[in-house]
Amino acid sequence: MNLKNDSKSIEERFRSPFIPKRFFVTSGKAVSSVSSLNAFDAALSAAGIAQCNLVSVSSILPVGAREVDIYPIPPGTITFAVLSRMDGFPGETICAGIAWGWTVNEGGLSYGLVAEGHGYKSEGEMREELKLKLEEMAEARGAKLSDTKFRIENMKVPEEKYGCVIAALIYDNGQQP
Repeated sequence: MNLKNDSKSIEERFRSPFIPKRFFVTSGKAVSSVSSLNAFDAALSAAGIAQCNLVSVSSILPVGAREVDIYPIPPGTITFAVLSRMDGFPGETICAGIAWGWTVNEGGLSYGLVAEGHGYKSEGEMREELKLKLEEMAEARGAKLSDTKFRIENMKVPEEKYGCVIAALIYDNGQQP
């Protein structure tokens, strides 16, 4: 099959219910006196995605995908996500972040890249790390990066608590409202 002479676009050739049409970005932080798992669950709740069955995927935004505001997802929905998570103990400063931006290559094809990061860092340190990750990802694809955005969550875990911060990019194939 000679794709160069095919008059159909990439989107027309590869119709799939697994190509997301939309996405949103969210984040949350929480603490628990019981466990790190409970802090994680509460952070997901703070982010508005605790009711989802999250499936981790890698970090490409399809051609034409558009960012939307967060919306309710029915409980139990299998939900594809790029998720950054950092758990912490009392006194630790923890951070998790997501960055995303759009590429343009010489052929004019534009799609998005997503980078995630976590660690014992400040918001500024995380922002710089995510920026460098996205830049290298674009360079590896021979593309230029534009319209970069960030979503970063951090906190200092209080005494006698477990802490968790998350940032997530949630994919939607267009079936949600």
